[in-house]
Formats: sequence, C-alpha cells, structure tokens
Amino acid sequence: MLMKEFTRQFLQHTAPSRRHLTPELMLRLVTPACPLWAARAEDFPFPDPFWGFYWPGGQATARYILDNMEMIRDRRVLDVGCGCGAGAIAAAMRNAQRVIANDIDPYAVMAAKINAEFNKIKVETDTNNFVGSSCNDFDVILIGDMFYDEEFASLLFEWLHKLTADNKLVLIGDPGRHGLTASRRSQMTLLANYELPKETRDENNGFTHTTVWRLNKL
Repeated sequence: MLMKEFTRQFLQHTAPSRRHLTPELMLRLVTPACPLWAARAEDFPFPDPFWGFYWPGGQATARYILDNMEMIRDRRVLDVGCGCGAGAIAAAMRNAQRVIANDIDPYAVMAAKINAEFNKIKVETDTNNFVGSSCNDFDVILIGDMFYDEEFASLLFEWLHKLTADNKLVLIGDPGRHGLTASRRSQMTLLANYELPKETRDENNGFTHTTVWRLNKL
C-alpha cells in the first residue's frame, strides 16, 4: 500500500486522542469510537494494525522522555519497534540531535510519520531490522512493550546488553509482560512507575501500571 492510500485509510480508521499518559502528543489511534476497534481480523484493511494502539510500555518511555529532557537532548535516538511513533516524537520534542522511528512493519513507520506531522515534528523512519546490529550511529535506544514473547525477549535482552557494553543508553518501557522476568529486572534500574489511565487499562487486560527501566552495563 502506497503512502497516499495508507494515509487515507489511516485517517478513516483512527481518531485523534490525547487520552493517554502523554497528552502533550495528539496521536491518531484506533479508539472505541472507531469501527476498526470491534472489527474481525479478516475485515481489517491492514494486517495486524498494532501501530494503531498506544501500548503502555511505549507510553511510559515517551512520558519519561518528556519529563527528563536531559536524557536525550543533543543525542542520537533510535526508537525500535516504534509502533505509533510516540517515543520518537517525544525525543524530537525534547531536542534530540537525531531521531529515527524504526519498525520492520512499513505501515508502522508510515503511521509514525503521520503522527509526527500532526505534532509538527519531523522524524526519520527506517524499516531495517536493527536487532543484533551495533547501532554505531545512535546513543540512545528506546524499547517499548517488546518483551511479550520469551524467545524474542531472550534474543532482545542479549542484544541490548551488548549495546550497553558499548556505552549506549537503553531505556525500556514495560507494564509487566512475562518476558521481562525477575532475573532480567535484576539487571536493570527502575527509573519511573506510572499509573495507567482507564482507557489504557481497559485495552490491556487490566494492567494498572507501567514502568521505565535503564538497562545496566555488564
């Protein structure tokens, strides 16, 4: 699907929302008011529109960046698995030197680009798979809500530890997914804990809080 057609469909199937942890950001999301909210998967105009939702881990990361500008100011930021793009947008708002919204799903980076434009922010986008790479062009790596699967979590955690050994700052937002085990949390520093708004709790099987962690250097 080309950008022009995606934009038309995106605007048709999402609604503007500030009902989340970062009301500074106006994001086009799939809300209960949108027909897509209750549609069957076979009726979706896009395959698995996960980027139409503002996941709690991503909300935590974006909220933390907005409140702690010194963490990313004048630094090069890579938002891995960017989804709706909120983390990248927040980093750009807080004067990061360079921001890339990255997702292997091309629709996600298109959604991130549109949401950035709605907030009068410019971010770069990239669909390459950075997991396992050295990320030499970046200083800060954002990970929001990506510890949903144990096998992938193991791969992800090993890679992120290699990045910390190279002095990268790794910020992880997570509401308590099973892939972020106690053993992994013991290798991290808790930076913030946020209570989720009702809308997000209802969307995410009753999660009530979300957190931001800094991965410690080995």
